[in-house]
Amino acid sequence: MHTSIAYRYYLPCYYSSFLGFRLTVDQCQALPKFKLSGEEFLSKLLDRRWTLLSPDTKIHQIMVSSTKGQNSGGVLSNVSFLNNNQPYLGNKMFEDNQGLSFYIVRDDLLHPFVNGNKARKLDGLLPLIEDHDVTDVVTCGGCQSAHAAAVAVSCAERGLKSHLLLRGEQPAILTGYNLISTIYGNVTYVPRSFYAHREKMLETHASMVAGSSGNVVYCNDIIDAFITAQTFERSKFVQMDAPRGTKSHSTKVLVVNEGAGDAVALLGLFRLVDYLSQDHLLGRTRAFNFVVDSGTGTTAVGLGLAALCLGLPWKVTAVMLANTIDAYREQERRLIFEFKRQFCFLLDIHKLNGADDGIVHWVDHIRPRKFGNILEGEIEACQQIAQKTGILVDPVYTLAAWEMATQITTAHGDADVVMLHTGGTLGMFGLAQRYKSYFGMLNDVTKS
Repeated sequence: MHTSIAYRYYLPCYYSSFLGFRLTVDQCQALPKFKLSGEEFLSKLLDRRWTLLSPDTKIHQIMVSSTKGQNSGGVLSNVSFLNNNQPYLGNKMFEDNQGLSFYIVRDDLLHPFVNGNKARKLDGLLPLIEDHDVTDVVTCGGCQSAHAAAVAVSCAERGLKSHLLLRGEQPAILTGYNLISTIYGNVTYVPRSFYAHREKMLETHASMVAGSSGNVVYCNDIIDAFITAQTFERSKFVQMDAPRGTKSHSTKVLVVNEGAGDAVALLGLFRLVDYLSQDHLLGRTRAFNFVVDSGTGTTAVGLGLAALCLGLPWKVTAVMLANTIDAYREQERRLIFEFKRQFCFLLDIHKLNGADDGIVHWVDHIRPRKFGNILEGEIEACQQIAQKTGILVDPVYTLAAWEMATQITTAHGDADVVMLHTGGTLGMFGLAQRYKSYFGMLNDVTKS
């Protein structure tokens, strides 16, 4: 990584172990610095090592047509779909009027087990983990957590140990992401009453893994350390304790929050937006409406913040699945604040002032429900989509985004809607174990 002369001579906003003080976001505005454009800022931000060899992803076009009078079953009973897996993109994108449609970003195809938004959120984090000699990673999630499985697989691929705290009791039969997590990582099942206090739970377990001779770090610690090296590596302000890449033999445990809901997870979403906004793909002038399902909400915030920094006329619509709108807005504010604190040394943060008023359009699930539950007709809807398009969605997460994309497309025929497929389809196996009656009905639907 090369340190640019454009920002060598001013300080980043972080707790400095070298200088012993912290600069706030407001103080960053007063620092002398070069003001980078959105594209220049993104270039600096993306100048790093990544987990994914390439940000590339496939874009398909879903043709939507009415089937009124026909009974195709499920919550999408009056709509039919057809998948165009080689659509016109770039300047030719809108030359042919083929009726109602929306686009889908196939991030579910990135990796067999680490796909969708899980791959994007780990894209910028894993190289930092390697650079800072982390030996163990502790994280948490539900019993069928795609995030926990992604961390377990990614760590195993790099020779790291993962420790996964899963909510609830061990199932009688391991399936789906629970099975993958158990094969690749070290799983501990945590009572729901203890899991409710996530921060304390993660801290306690990480300390136990570290032991008396190891130490525990958090995502913000390693990104701050990266910024320290990035900014001062060529300056004479400090003498680094050890050259980069020097291996330590002590245990170093990194705590990753549930769903990788940290500001460092936004980096991979910036990389994705930069890729999608190329002229031969979606471009930078069309006003797209990105639809995404939201667990922690981190993916939606990353998309919105990246679009804002690049000046893209893109709207982000996030379907709330796991919390209240107040909680999602608080998560949005927290992530934006952390992003400003960590990266304001690269950008004139006045460019992010609009973020304070909200960058994500949070919407309710079309049929409100308790998180993790499924409703009648949703399994059949997933089956309908799979048989018509060859695309697998799950009833908890990605079906919600598909339904919202369909609703916006049919209600506003000229809307340019893009759904981000966030993966998570192995969770279907766990749902089949929980909801035997719902999945048993599939045979009857198929026969009819």
